Amino acid sequence: MFECGDCGKGFPSGWRARENHCNATGHNPPEFECDTCDLWFDDNYDKSEHMKNWGHQNDNLNYYECDICIELFTNRQDRTDHEVDHHHWCRDCQRQFINRNNIKQHLNSRTHRGQKIVCPFCKNSFTTATGMTHHVENGACSAIPNWGREKTYRFIRSRDPTGVISKKLIGWTGDSGGYEAGQRSWNGSAYECYFCHREFRTLYSLNQHLNSPAHQQALYHCPNRRCGQDFKTLGGVINHLESESCGAMRFETVQRKIGDIVSGNRLISF
Repeated sequence: MFECGDCGKGFPSGWRARENHCNATGHNPPEFECDTCDLWFDDNYDKSEHMKNWGHQNDNLNYYECDICIELFTNRQDRTDHEVDHHHWCRDCQRQFINRNNIKQHLNSRTHRGQKIVCPFCKNSFTTATGMTHHVENGACSAIPNWGREKTYRFIRSRDPTGVISKKLIGWTGDSGGYEAGQRSWNGSAYECYFCHREFRTLYSLNQHLNSPAHQQALYHCPNRRCGQDFKTLGGVINHLESESCGAMRFETVQRKIGDIVSGNRLISF
């Protein structure tokens, strides 16, 4: 007997009566109901197993079977999402990964994405929004040389008056001047940072560390208020958003919005 998936009401006269009920009430059939008979199941795996064992596939539907298990789907994207999320399986490469993070990194690599993110200034191409942001923020863009972290922040802040991703720093006048350590930083076994006591094998490496954002003020924050994580560079917050670690937005959304964020074509919003 066909049942309503929301209220559980049965319809002995058949699926048309159930359909009329659903249309009138806004209810839905059971999520994992067989495509041919009135049986329904707790998940898609059990539904697929039943349909394959009893030959209950609907001739009017196209089915896409998972490469790893027996689950069936009625569109390719659902099958792909299932293979990635449940089996960490890349169909294009016929390759399985240890965990979801590894396959996400693989799918977001140049192998699958190419270089579709274009710098709005010099038109060089990058694989991800993070790569393009580092290119601009580190002063590597030939169209705006020596741009740097400070200029990037002032530019982003001008396009982000409500502080969606930029922090409002009252009294901030810019990064402190550069540091240069000398031989006195040698502690007998390594060159030691005065601020964090991290050790380096060469004086050059220590000075690189001192003149990086490592000991500078955080300029950005995650737009997800439930996250609240701070970042010292624009590249840092973009990389955080791409990771989807706090659920602020999907990877693809970041790729779509990065051009507007960096070029300043419009106010920043998510």
